[in-house]
Amino acid sequence: MRYKVTFVVGLALGYVLGTRAGRERYEQLRKSARGIAQNPAVRNAAESAGQTGRELAGKAFAAVSDKVGDAVPASLSGRVRGLRDRAGAGPEDEWGTSNT
Repeated sequence: MRYKVTFVVGLALGYVLGTRAGRERYEQLRKSARGIAQNPAVRNAAESAGQTGRELAGKAFAAVSDKVGDAVPASLSGRVRGLRDRAGAGPEDEWGTSNT
């Protein structure tokens, strides 16, 4: 209960401070965030992290499925196999960006 109250207080404080800052400050923050997101180093790091995550998910699925066999639910196996297939499809992801 204490954590919920802390979360609600933080949410309320953020809302109050955000409304006082106004639209101009919001636009400044938005422009900064867009600049950071479009930075090639940040994009490459995010793409590398995504690729690594997909590879590790495939390895984890293989390790678990070897141990439990057919006990893995079909919905989970389909989801992870889709990730594994996507990771092995090539250097381009579903958004058309490459990890270069």
